Amino acid sequence: MNVEQYRTALRGVSGVHATAYDRQGEIDPGLTARIVSNIADAGIHNIVSGGNTGEFFSLTQAETTRLYDIAIEANAGKSALTAAVGRSLREAIATAHAAKSAGADGIMVHQPRDPFAAPASQIDYFLAIANAVDIPLVAYIRADNIPVAELVRLATHPAIAGVKFAAGNLMLLADCIRATRDTRATWICGLAERWALPFHAMGARGFTSGLVNVAPERSLAVWRALEAADYVLARHLIDTIAPFEDMRAKFHDGANVTVVKEALALRGLPAGKVREPGLPELDDADRQALRRILDTWADTPLPG
Repeated sequence: MNVEQYRTALRGVSGVHATAYDRQGEIDPGLTARIVSNIADAGIHNIVSGGNTGEFFSLTQAETTRLYDIAIEANAGKSALTAAVGRSLREAIATAHAAKSAGADGIMVHQPRDPFAAPASQIDYFLAIANAVDIPLVAYIRADNIPVAELVRLATHPAIAGVKFAAGNLMLLADCIRATRDTRATWICGLAERWALPFHAMGARGFTSGLVNVAPERSLAVWRALEAADYVLARHLIDTIAPFEDMRAKFHDGANVTVVKEALALRGLPAGKVREPGLPELDDADRQALRRILDTWADTPLPG
């Protein structure tokens, strides 16, 4: 897959697959493969392995590279496959090389979590990885403390296939899109379906999703509505998934992955508990509330 084909996939839905664990808390390769295969079979454009929904920050480097192998084999070339890397610069470069060797189409680099990271140096971190490994790179930006000029320097670098913008500062996003209007920069909504509509209106294309693990058809329906500029339909579709996303946002997003895994279990794919410091599992009341949400979706067919 060349860079332009990869960019096209990024303008679709980027689904971040969950990592299934067995009863001992180790990666369950068979169940993880089923989750990835289901997402690919649904037609999701880009599958991200090792993203936040995949519990990247609770995995060891060896587990992360094993996850790539599982996901790439399960995907079987049906979708673009992006491998997430991060943490220390040396580790990120090493895992990026492993991802390329395994057959990933691109890498997504998590923004450094160092509390003393300088804005310009964070951009240098992304570009150091881009210069070290010959593979398309998606930069995952979660903070809004990086100046527009630095974000433009990142987005317009020839090795950067896209910027996954996951900050709620829409004015900053608008300034970045305006500043790169005549370039090949690709801006992607990194805050999932509920933010996809305003991002699309600003000029970003594509969005990330954890919902794809459970209901990929709903994510695709939102994407199709946005591509058709049918914002009324997009709002309606997003309203139907809002209760699910509200549950994920509980405990300052501490239940984000937990809700996805509990929903997978209710769908017959017991993906195990979330590793700490995430919320390991839901209580009975929230589990029943989640069951009602899934039942509502089953009783509410998608338009068309």
